[in-house]
Amino acid sequence: MVIAVVALIFGVLLGVFILFPRNRKSVKAEKASSNANRIKAPKTFSKAEVSLHNKRTDCWIIIKDKVYDVTSYVEEHPGGDAILAHAGEDSTDGFFGPQHATRVFDMIGDFYIGDLEQ
Repeated sequence: MVIAVVALIFGVLLGVFILFPRNRKSVKAEKASSNANRIKAPKTFSKAEVSLHNKRTDCWIIIKDKVYDVTSYVEEHPGGDAILAHAGEDSTDGFFGPQHATRVFDMIGDFYIGDLEQ
């Protein structure tokens, strides 16, 4: 009987140590650390560097001095190959043309990779 009580107490203590580690960061500190790791300074690209990405299989565009890798979107582009007309170049005028629905303005952020070097 005594052995059973000791085993039970030992089991409970072991469970407490497993469920509540002693060196765990606070939730706020953990979130702040996680956000700091995700938020990075934007990378900058020169026009020459962007110009190298001018193919269907490697397509970057510039819109208002921001660089976007739209390679994964080329095949889905409703305007077909029109997106390739300015691949590796500034596409600001075409992007803000009347042919685009307002949803493209919400979507473009998903493709952002950095800023154009000034």
